[in-house]
Amino acid sequence: MKNLDRRTFIKQGGILATAFAVPLSFNPFIEHKEMTEKKHFDVIIIGGSYAGLATAMALGRAVRKVLIIDSGKPCNWQTPHSHNFLTQDGKTPKEISSLAKQQVLAYNTITFFEGYAIKGLKTKNNFEIETETGVVFSTSKLVFATGVKDMMPSIGGFSECWGISVLHCPYCHGYEVKNEKTGILGNGEYGFEFSKLISNWTKDLTLFTNGASTLTIEQTSLLEQKHIKIIEKEIEALEHINGYLKQIIFKDGSKTSIKAIYTRLPFEQNCSISEQLGCELTEEGHLKVDTFQKATTNGVFACGDNVTRMRTIAIAIAMGTTTGMTVNKELVEESF
Repeated sequence: MKNLDRRTFIKQGGILATAFAVPLSFNPFIEHKEMTEKKHFDVIIIGGSYAGLATAMALGRAVRKVLIIDSGKPCNWQTPHSHNFLTQDGKTPKEISSLAKQQVLAYNTITFFEGYAIKGLKTKNNFEIETETGVVFSTSKLVFATGVKDMMPSIGGFSECWGISVLHCPYCHGYEVKNEKTGILGNGEYGFEFSKLISNWTKDLTLFTNGASTLTIEQTSLLEQKHIKIIEKEIEALEHINGYLKQIIFKDGSKTSIKAIYTRLPFEQNCSISEQLGCELTEEGHLKVDTFQKATTNGVFACGDNVTRMRTIAIAIAMGTTTGMTVNKELVEESF
């Protein structure tokens, strides 16, 4: 696979901002001739989006030898704009991540490897990580900033709208659709609680249970008192233009216009290596970590969307910075 360090990056591409999805006309992920001599790192970070890059920056500033392994496919690749992040409000995820990567790679102890990590092994004193091409790296500490994989429902058009007009977070996207005709796709306790929350942004709100309601009598009554409509019809498809919702099409053939839908999707971990190494999961399916981002396997850390339902760039970066500081402190304690 291809790799990038600061010296080669500057030589080949100046300080041009680069994106995770690199256009064919400009590919800064060139072969790094010294990689075969640099297979051991103080820290390997699997995942090079916001949490991973923040971890790397903290470690780079601590003069640690770091390898970032990243596939170039962040969870929010489809989202048109990012919000609720100071100094970057309204920027595209690509703009933010490109600048972040440029700044992280300014630290010459950090190396970037474009590819997939597929296997992990705990040795006596280290970890070994194998990539899909068979290249193996070793490290003293391992960080998972790998995000999660959202499991899309069998509703036509849903995946095309996810992150654009089918939303997970009102703090990230709610202002842009305030006072618009909005839906909640959910049922039971989740549907009730999320309807309460979203009513702060719009009063034109409908709860779509996609089948028989499991709301309690009290919940149903309270939603009706707040003029929140409840529709129990099963959904066939979402009609949209380039991901922007126009209508919900029900299985009975009826339709209703809609501007945005909020929902929470089931998910799975994006990377199975953490479980290969014995890291425990929470009941919700997140990697279990303590307040310093330490996982349940010694020497392993995790940060970002894979450890929390609070999926925002600001929180991912805060977690990443905490992780980098914690990892460095642990390395200092072990070598002092």
